[in-house]
Amino acid sequence: MIRQLTLLPLLVFSFALSAEEYPPTDRWDYAMIGFKLEDEINPKPKGGIVMTGSSSMRFWDHRIHEDLKPLSVVSKGFGGSNMNDVLAYLDLLVLSHDPRAVVIYEGDNDVAQGVPVPTIVDAYQKTIARIHEHNKQIRIYLLSVKPSVLRESMWPTMQAVNKELQDIAASDQRISYIDVATPMLNPDGSANESLLISDGLHMNQQGYDIWRDTVAPFLLEREAKYEFSR
Repeated sequence: MIRQLTLLPLLVFSFALSAEEYPPTDRWDYAMIGFKLEDEINPKPKGGIVMTGSSSMRFWDHRIHEDLKPLSVVSKGFGGSNMNDVLAYLDLLVLSHDPRAVVIYEGDNDVAQGVPVPTIVDAYQKTIARIHEHNKQIRIYLLSVKPSVLRESMWPTMQAVNKELQDIAASDQRISYIDVATPMLNPDGSANESLLISDGLHMNQQGYDIWRDTVAPFLLEREAKYEFSR
């Protein structure tokens, strides 16, 4: 069993959560071993920008370095994850890289899994607190939950999460909210199906063009000066 592996203490950060509404995080144990081995084989430079989150972040991996150049990006997305999963594996995914900044995309699966908004927000706040406990200077960028056709009925709840994320960002100058959702909406407020693949959930290249055009200038304005001074 994976709990018997000596690697495990290096992988899992134990954090007290009111997470009874979240699925167990140990379903990611093997994936995290893969991340750890990858980091050992191909170490990433310290002081970069760690990008983590669910499948929308994971599937950006094929072009994220090009889209965000010349920023030093460490891609750590894992599809199917939620905010509680990021918190559980924060040491391995994020803090082990001693980042100067962290970009997070979560909330999508959280809502789909039926997790109440206050519990989702609690996981965000605990994650932010843990990051700043590691280094109080780390800048954190929260991407809004995106709209999709498959989860259209959940959009009001996702909008409620986005409002909470905006409030979190407004409360701390080290935290920023990046709205990738609004550019993905039709004029009537519905999800733009042309930005999604056939499953009605995940983005196609046009969707990632919007993320690039929204996220890249936002990060470059705030992070380029740190990049070029390294």
